[in-house]
Amino acid sequence: MLYETTNPPFIKMLRNLLEILDKGAQFADSKKIDMEVLLHSRLAPDQFPLTRQIQIACDTAKLCAHRLTGKEVPSHADNEKTFGDFKARIESTISILEKFSAADYKGAETKHITQPRWEGQYLTGEEYVLHHAIPNFYFHVTTAYSILRHNGVEIGKKDYLGKLPLKK
Repeated sequence: MLYETTNPPFIKMLRNLLEILDKGAQFADSKKIDMEVLLHSRLAPDQFPLTRQIQIACDTAKLCAHRLTGKEVPSHADNEKTFGDFKARIESTISILEKFSAADYKGAETKHITQPRWEGQYLTGEEYVLHHAIPNFYFHVTTAYSILRHNGVEIGKKDYLGKLPLKK
């Protein structure tokens, strides 16, 4: 179940983030604003800018897959500079996630997941997904959305949520 809880929703939200960024670029172009201004914008002086929000959202998604499955994932150098670089980072992350299947996640619920900041402590795979990976991913995607919205980009909840799998 952890595959269904993480991979497909992460891919969907990263695609939504691409569309939101495209609207940001269109806004910058129409207002004659250098896209770099938006990329380096932040909501508060002590908060990461849009650039870092994108990087962390991507890293959270791919590291979640890696930690739950044990499969290696390519790292990104965090050296993106342009709008195109950041779009490529998101597209690369989507491509990485698309290579995983539900079978890769077998037994992930009970795996011990740790990272250096946790100083030798761990969470089970299920706890890691519910208490860290999902909240952290959505925090950074939401913050990226909010930075653009705060700067006047005409986006709304429908852009954030994306297409819903509605049925008749």
